[in-house]
Amino acid sequence: MTVRSFHEVDSKWYINREERSCVWNLNRAYYTTMNEAHGISITNRERLEALHRALKGPFSVSDAAAIWSLDAKRARRLVAYLAARGWLSRVRRNSYTTVPLGAKSPKQWREDPWVVASKTFAPCYLGGWTACEHWGLTEQIFREMIVFTTRRVRHRQEEIQGTRFRIKVVAEARLFGLVDVWRTQNQVKLSDPSRTIVDLLDDPASGGGMRHIADVLRNYFDGASRNEEHLADYAGKFGNRTVFKRLGYLLETLGISSAKLTEHCIQQMSSGISLLDPSAEPTGPILKRWGLRVNVKIAADTE
Repeated sequence: MTVRSFHEVDSKWYINREERSCVWNLNRAYYTTMNEAHGISITNRERLEALHRALKGPFSVSDAAAIWSLDAKRARRLVAYLAARGWLSRVRRNSYTTVPLGAKSPKQWREDPWVVASKTFAPCYLGGWTACEHWGLTEQIFREMIVFTTRRVRHRQEEIQGTRFRIKVVAEARLFGLVDVWRTQNQVKLSDPSRTIVDLLDDPASGGGMRHIADVLRNYFDGASRNEEHLADYAGKFGNRTVFKRLGYLLETLGISSAKLTEHCIQQMSSGISLLDPSAEPTGPILKRWGLRVNVKIAADTE
């Protein structure tokens, strides 16, 4: 059957019942297609908008099910369907994140790694060289992010959405000296500058090794982040007195003027001999003043 326009029917605004039904169906198909933006139905778009309103950062299938008022099985299928078409981004197993509705390449979109870490490994904080980069204590750029978490994890290194994370498990009592940093409408916990220094001295590997930490410490004492009271307080609260050995040694070796803090390190440091850098070979001279085997050479002038 040929569908004619109104003016083709004896020049009158009239069409018969069969033609009217066909035109109505064509119009319905047209408007339905126009409202399915980028290949997504109106219903699913409304569901995506609901996720955008209710969630910030990665979420689980159960979170989506609660928002959509769907059972877990149906929600799981729908989440997988939307992720396969690029409207959601899969972070890891049972973890997804919304993709901005205006994204030009939805399937290529990735969530902020800071937000991914804070949601995936919570309770946690970002520290080590990641915090050094944020606070301007280093000019080096690292390919991995350092995450400290109280959660049990199977793997100490993970890659999520193209970002590699190095994970260190810590006791809940060590969740102090942290600040909240805003990242895309999400608050992410980060070690403050003084707490960052303590973490590096406890585990030099989290700061790229003792040579790099020496540069970081110099920048800390030369910059606005310097706070000797916080540094001494955090080191004492941390519970590893080897931190005082390494801190005191670096203060003297780098020629950093802080007599009060240096004396405090002498009083608080542990007994016995410890490695300056546990990540390096256990060889080198022993410095009795600080109870350290100096297995990494630190130059007084690191410029």
